[in-house]
Amino acid sequence: MRCKNLSIAAPSCAPDTFRAETEKTMKNFTNFTINELRENRAKSWEAAKAFLDSHRTDNGTLSAEDSAVYDRMEAEIIALGKEIERMERSAALEAELSRPVGSPLTNIPGSAMDTKTGRASDAYKHSFLTALRSNFRQVSNVLTEGTDTSGGYLVPDEYDERLIEKLDAENVMRSLGTVIQTSGERKINVAASKPAASWIEEGGELVFSDPQFSQIILDAYKLSVAVKVSEELLADNAYDLEGWLINSFSRALANSEEEAMVIGDGVSKPTGILTSGEVGITTAGNKIEADEIIDLIYKLKRPYRTNAVFLTADSTLAAIRKMKDSTGQYLWQPALTAGEPDRLLGYPVYTSAFVPTVAAGQPVLAFGDMSYYNIGDRGVRSFAALHELYAGVGQVAFVCKERVDGKLVLPEAVQIMKMKGAANNG
Repeated sequence: MRCKNLSIAAPSCAPDTFRAETEKTMKNFTNFTINELRENRAKSWEAAKAFLDSHRTDNGTLSAEDSAVYDRMEAEIIALGKEIERMERSAALEAELSRPVGSPLTNIPGSAMDTKTGRASDAYKHSFLTALRSNFRQVSNVLTEGTDTSGGYLVPDEYDERLIEKLDAENVMRSLGTVIQTSGERKINVAASKPAASWIEEGGELVFSDPQFSQIILDAYKLSVAVKVSEELLADNAYDLEGWLINSFSRALANSEEEAMVIGDGVSKPTGILTSGEVGITTAGNKIEADEIIDLIYKLKRPYRTNAVFLTADSTLAAIRKMKDSTGQYLWQPALTAGEPDRLLGYPVYTSAFVPTVAAGQPVLAFGDMSYYNIGDRGVRSFAALHELYAGVGQVAFVCKERVDGKLVLPEAVQIMKMKGAANNG
């Protein structure tokens, strides 16, 4: 029989009781649906808030013992969040694996079927897989349609789509920004000045203002990653080589992409959103105050607030989670619907491992319409093999390359909170 309450023990419980309840909760994760976990995460958060409210001392802090209890409560909330994310990823993977592998017969009998050509064809995909397993020693003429300038082979359309799907899932900036496919240098015209309206008298002359435009150029920076595979695995036809390579390449590419798109300096890499957004708030002290987060929201112009989100580090969000507004309401609220992010003051909040943690002079919180961050994907990703480098140890290295750039086209669309003081770059 399922236990229908995963929420933590009452706020007044003893630490030993809480520990036992937490262990019981963690053991029962696998017996619950995503919605049940979300409901219990919300209950756990309500219990944690009640504990904070009832155990704060006169100066607003917790005793050492109460602080340890609250930390364990918060750890359970975080663990529930991670389990929800894991189950959602598993559900998405299950849906992908459940898709039919064959194509249904949709044509009228006797009519010609549409055939895919080039990198979209089955022949190209099969030839590409054969080349992978032979360390690119068996290369069919079909693959000559997909060679790149540096000697690699462009991946089949299906592989490229799977890589992009996983990049979207792993790199938070791809899910928040606007992705553009480019074939060369892409120039984006941005209004540097706006036309102004003016009142005129009856019969008076019309007054025209000339809007001015500036240009943002999306270039293409090369990003590559190499992974090593044993010769035994290459020879094992039962092993899902292409799936493993796609997962390995996508995780590595996504990490490097996200780091550059969050804090990149634009030198041989994309320009990060924290680098190019406008600094709207500089904190008064060495920690973030609730009123400063509210001020950051209203530093952003109203049109951009419609689709605005927060972006910060996990550790910063953990500190914000304890804050209240002037009415006594907590700023952070957990998501109750599958696929929805948690919210901060009513706006979705996302985290990235590459947002700096709270320290002097560091940008720690971004708020704005991230769709103004444009990501330019140049061409198609390619694979190549390093034939001899690891031959002595019975391994083959495969390299995946892509060309990508990213820029915030309207700096005023994203406001940044920066900590007081000078950053320590040493």
